[in-house]
Amino acid sequence: MGVDGWSVTYTPRSICTLKGSTVELSCSYTYPSGRVTTTLWFTKNDAAGNPVSLSDDPDYKGRVTYHRDKKTVHTLTITGLRESDSATYKFRFITDQTRGRYTGDPGVTLSVTGLQVKVTGGHQDKTLTCSTTCTLTGNPTYIWYKNGHNLDESTSPQYKDPVSSNYEDGYSCAVKGQVALHYPAVCKECWSVTYTHQSICALKGSTVELSCSYTYPSYHEIKKAFWFTKWSGMDPEDLSSVPGYEGHIEYLGDKKSNCTLRITDLRLSDSAGYRFRLITSGGKFAGSPVSLTVTDVVLEMDPTSVSEGERVTLTCRTKCTLDPITAYSWYKNGQPIPNSNTYSPVYSLLPVSSEDAGRYSCAVEGHEDLPSPEETLTVRYKPKNTSVSVSPSGEIVEGSLVTLTCSSDANPPVDKYTWYKKNITSPKASGQSYSITNISSEDSGEYYCEARNKIASKNSTALMIIVAGSCGGGWGGLDCWSSSSHSLLHPEESIRTDPNSDMYTGLNMESRSPDYDTLACTKERWQYKGPSILRITDLREEDSAEYRFTFKTDNFEWGHRFPGTTLSVTGLQVEVTPATEKGKVTLTCSTTCTLTDNPNPTYIWYKNGQNV
Repeated sequence: MGVDGWSVTYTPRSICTLKGSTVELSCSYTYPSGRVTTTLWFTKNDAAGNPVSLSDDPDYKGRVTYHRDKKTVHTLTITGLRESDSATYKFRFITDQTRGRYTGDPGVTLSVTGLQVKVTGGHQDKTLTCSTTCTLTGNPTYIWYKNGHNLDESTSPQYKDPVSSNYEDGYSCAVKGQVALHYPAVCKECWSVTYTHQSICALKGSTVELSCSYTYPSYHEIKKAFWFTKWSGMDPEDLSSVPGYEGHIEYLGDKKSNCTLRITDLRLSDSAGYRFRLITSGGKFAGSPVSLTVTDVVLEMDPTSVSEGERVTLTCRTKCTLDPITAYSWYKNGQPIPNSNTYSPVYSLLPVSSEDAGRYSCAVEGHEDLPSPEETLTVRYKPKNTSVSVSPSGEIVEGSLVTLTCSSDANPPVDKYTWYKKNITSPKASGQSYSITNISSEDSGEYYCEARNKIASKNSTALMIIVAGSCGGGWGGLDCWSSSSHSLLHPEESIRTDPNSDMYTGLNMESRSPDYDTLACTKERWQYKGPSILRITDLREEDSAEYRFTFKTDNFEWGHRFPGTTLSVTGLQVEVTPATEKGKVTLTCSTTCTLTDNPNPTYIWYKNGQNV
């Protein structure tokens, strides 16, 4: 009974079913308010008294699934039932409300039983009873077998065989709809072949054993025992002599009771019904077939092409149900995907990003060496990592050719590149490369490109281009110095200059660009005045660096550890402060550093080229 709006109702309350079969336990439930966040079935509690979900119970690993049919209906499915699964099963659910948890009592009683044939009566009249430890749920129909052949069907667990028979006759029974679960034949001195599994699903490339035992009259002598798949003519053909099976099968049986067959490196063509044949001094007997289905693992990807942000579902499929399945492993580009193992054959990617593009495959746990063929995921995305490069690199002088190149990562690829100069709305050019011939100072500025594909567009960061004048053009910029004072007490006449060495007495640039010395006009603009003065003409912003003075004597080198002189080269820039209503426009002549030689300079202003 429910309490304050909480309830769980089981349908039915008790179930008796066969070992090896599949069962479904269902319930409906109610709750006063809120939203259900957790549902589980359990049979036992942990040490702290908390219910242990069957999905986390090692005894049920890979054999249970939960299914929420409707908003308040829940079903538990258990496959490959064992007699040890007999227990009371309870459903528990938790909501998002305070103290919102409830366990349905008294639960569902599940009893798992095998089938056993009991034979009573004599030679002329036998009574057969298909015995179970509990009454099977659902009024089943029983199927009777005599020496492996179908004898009769009945809703009664008892059957009378009026036909004259002998002690070598073997009887077995099964339940209709679950014929694969019939149990070993009962007889006194009978022929029988019993398989551990009547049907087997195995992976292509793996090894399988068809476990088998047999009986025969004790006074007979075994002449031959073998397996076969096809029976044509008088006698079936021994599988070991069939072309294609050499080195592929191994008989593990003996001449007592074991008739197990091992098949290695399974092929899809090995799917068949396999039967064991026994020939003795007193007769012949063949067991009923055991069905072997060989399957490969196939990865289904839906869809195979997506845009970033969408969902992709991967499904690992086999044509038959592997028993038991413990987990699935997932791979990308041949490498395991971290933390991706699942007990479900479905794996989702959501939301998809461009990094998810690649080749995917799956495998069944324990058979990771037999993965599925790969499926390729294509991800469409807008341009990204858009950038501009310039050729030639380094200093750009008037009259030269400069080429800007735009690069971008996109799928589908970029189909249009457009070039812009900052603060100019109209495009300068189109195409992945943009060349400026006979470049002049008017071309100086910031350039960027727009990369566009069928999805969207993306602008690059701006690239500054500064065009320098020709060599010998006088002072090309204003300078700002920051120096450290230090004394070098050494007789000047002991200093040895070496004009071919980097250790030439003078100023060495310690923080300039590695290719500075190769820039056009650099050497021509440097002048050494005496042993310790460096004059640089036609200053440029790239001359900004820390300069250090070093010298050599016959006995030592000096100057490396002393702080140098920092040169900052700046231009002049007019900044305009917009006027307010009836106000004035403010013009500011700014530099990026304070001029060293003239910290309070006199500024000259021009308007339209005329001194104002």
